[in-house]
Amino acid sequence: MANFWEKLEEKLFNFKNARYQEKFILEPGNEDKTEDKGEGKAEDKGEAKGQAKGEGEEKALDKAKDADQDKGREQEKDQAGDKDKEQNQAAAGEKEDKERDADQDKNKLKKPRKPLPLHKQKEKRSGKPEDLYVSMDLETNREYLNKIYALSKNKDIIIRDFYIATKPPLKAFLIFIDGLTDKNIINNDILKSLMVLIDEGEIVEERGRLAEYVMEHLLPGHDVALLDQYRSILDLVNYGNTAIFIEGCDKSLVIETKGWDRRGVGIPQTEEVIFGPHEAFNETLRSNTGLIRKALRNEKLITEIQKIGSRTNVDVAIMYIDDLANPKLVEEVKHRIASIKTDYIGVAGILEQFIEDAPFKLAPQVLTTERPDRVVSFLVEGHVAIIVDGSAQALIVPVTMFSLLHSPEDYYLRVPYGNFLRVLRVLALFITLLTPGLYVSVVNFHQEMIPTELLLAIAAAHVIVPFPTIFELFVMEFAFELIREAGVRVPGVIGNTIGIVGALILGQAAAQAGIISPILIIVVAITGLASFAIPNYSISFGLRFIRFVFTILAAFFGFFGISGGLFLFLVTMVSMKSFGVPFLAPVGPPVKTEPDVVLRGPVWSMEKRVDYLTPLDEIRQPKISRGWIKNTRGGKQQ
Repeated sequence: MANFWEKLEEKLFNFKNARYQEKFILEPGNEDKTEDKGEGKAEDKGEAKGQAKGEGEEKALDKAKDADQDKGREQEKDQAGDKDKEQNQAAAGEKEDKERDADQDKNKLKKPRKPLPLHKQKEKRSGKPEDLYVSMDLETNREYLNKIYALSKNKDIIIRDFYIATKPPLKAFLIFIDGLTDKNIINNDILKSLMVLIDEGEIVEERGRLAEYVMEHLLPGHDVALLDQYRSILDLVNYGNTAIFIEGCDKSLVIETKGWDRRGVGIPQTEEVIFGPHEAFNETLRSNTGLIRKALRNEKLITEIQKIGSRTNVDVAIMYIDDLANPKLVEEVKHRIASIKTDYIGVAGILEQFIEDAPFKLAPQVLTTERPDRVVSFLVEGHVAIIVDGSAQALIVPVTMFSLLHSPEDYYLRVPYGNFLRVLRVLALFITLLTPGLYVSVVNFHQEMIPTELLLAIAAAHVIVPFPTIFELFVMEFAFELIREAGVRVPGVIGNTIGIVGALILGQAAAQAGIISPILIIVVAITGLASFAIPNYSISFGLRFIRFVFTILAAFFGFFGISGGLFLFLVTMVSMKSFGVPFLAPVGPPVKTEPDVVLRGPVWSMEKRVDYLTPLDEIRQPKISRGWIKNTRGGKQQ
């Protein structure tokens, strides 16, 4: 029994001692309390021993059990804490390992992307060039091209396999379209350079820069592009270029090899002049822009290229003088062209219909010309020129009614001659519009305005005609338009013969048969000749339509109908705009400008550019542009 109590006392003492150390000694700032603990060991032991003896046996056992349980719980907590600590350390170690691996991966060279093979791509995306990139595997690239071009059916798509004579040899192939390329360039500048002329001991050390190495050291071409997307590559190949694919390279080399047959620079067909240049645009874009640059040798002349047509993918050149054209006008032109969404635009006439302000108005809002010198004259005024690849005409914007009536020859002639021609054209405009209507009005409603002798002659000629005047007029107008169209469509000299002989024979036969009065034939002939005097084909075509409207109004209402038609015609013209510029500027609304509307002044007096374009530079030339008039007289300068 004595041994039991001694063991119990020893356990209680050890337990209290451990609790005391945890509470005081292990806390910072309580190190000095450890000395008091040694001094009070005996006292604590005696007190515990006396207290244990004074209590009952059961109470002492309960306390001993509680002490053992508390100590066990604390040991379990310590063990759990140690385990958590070990787990946290392990997790931190794993995180550090992952970060270290990620840093190592970043430091490694990135492998070039390799597109999925065609059989693994989604069905709806397969064959779309915009989704494909050049692969490092040569056969994969061949598979792409076979899928895109349908090489089993396309016989003008040529693929040529060869080896680049380096050490080691590089397997490659090139692709081009037969008929669009110059085979001499392909044979001599590409294949011969890569297969024969290079040093056979040439060693390619940087396998990751194969395409760059070939472009910089082995190809002598002046225009070589390095591309990795199939959409860009195909656009160039479809335009006569040649693409080279190399084994182990994720980029393609595209070399300019255009060489199709083209028409040379000809003479104008619809804008012929006696004085001035006799050059006209052809169907090649670069040839046309070159003609303009040849005449306008200025570094500020800008040529921007946009592509339109989802299937045709045609190049459109936008040309303007950077320090002269209004930036808002340039941005508006580029915005309208870029916003066009269609699959085909082949000529300038189609593009004109997409960008004009009022497509249903009979007057054109875009000027069409085939003369480079006329384009230059508009560019130096602040206009913008648009040229479509494959079209032999250029578009000028904005345009006014008066610029449509001007001819490029007006400025090449002396002032009196040029003004005479301009007045003649204005008279031709009114004759084209009003002559048939005036004739119908006078004959049907206002006979008092005709001299008596002439009225009797008209009445005598009309006695044998069984049809009313309006019917006669429309029959002759229809016959004249038919002869005009036939003369245009029939080629060469035969077309001119049909136009002259057909009109004479048809008119004479109709008059002798009593179907048409002779005076009406004269009226229709004068009207047709006046329409040919209009220099712009588009405005001439529109005036022919408007003439029919005036004729119908005159047949029903006489002069009142013509007056009402003129009012509506002027209202329509005033309301029209071309790229924000009023169609009747500078007359409606009135704008201060140099004398160059109906009549023009001497070229040396036109000091400022037109104000309605708001150009960046309004001054064309100084007030005294003829420097020779400042010669000295009597030893003094004037």
